[in-house]
Amino acid sequence: MAASGILVAVALAVSLWRQLGLERTLLWACLRALVQLMIVGWALQLIVDEDDPLVFSFVWLIVMVLLAGYTTWRRATHVPAVLPLSLLAYAASATVTLGVLFGFGVYEVEGRTIVPLAGIVIGNSLAATVLVSRRLFAAADDHRDLIEARLALGLTSTESFRPDLRDSLRTALVPQIESTKAVGIIALPGAMVGLILAGVEPAEAVRVQLSVMYLVLGSVATTTAVMSLGISRQLFTGAQQLRRFTPSG
Repeated sequence: MAASGILVAVALAVSLWRQLGLERTLLWACLRALVQLMIVGWALQLIVDEDDPLVFSFVWLIVMVLLAGYTTWRRATHVPAVLPLSLLAYAASATVTLGVLFGFGVYEVEGRTIVPLAGIVIGNSLAATVLVSRRLFAAADDHRDLIEARLALGLTSTESFRPDLRDSLRTALVPQIESTKAVGIIALPGAMVGLILAGVEPAEAVRVQLSVMYLVLGSVATTTAVMSLGISRQLFTGAQQLRRFTPSG
């Protein structure tokens, strides 16, 4: 691990050479990652053994959902009702994706599977959830005239906002779709590389990685769908009128 720190020195050298001013940020990021991973590694000892109570794993899952909701709120504070909607979205994503994996016996219900898979679900959904939240709110503001024109012609709020909703969802989903398409050709994903480095047969590593990639794609689709539907309803009144929001929300 110490030898791999040489690569951090390379990043620092590039920053100094090109006068990027990122030296302090780089060092802080690396130190923070080291401390956080050491803490997580210690905490994982409470759940990875077969005899460890599953309640610890589900508590960890709940904490992850709460922290993800808080992070989404911090990054999109101006979006109406973003905190409760994001909590609902992450909970729905975890329920759907983990329900499929455990319900169909893809993985055993154990602490060593619940927490890592939930982390993948929530962590990979975070960026897309924030993105779709911001895009929907910005679309309602930027295209207000068009939306209100559709409403004036007799369309419902759902029909009036549908083009903006579709574009926002596409924007949030396309990066994950492109990442899925590029797996194995341009990049070898971290889970697969980790398994191979740990001595697992490549064929087995590929099967695990495929399930993880499909898991991520399904989780991103679930969270963005829940957020888009929830925010769309928040943008309109019961009388089918587009609300006006202050910059602070």
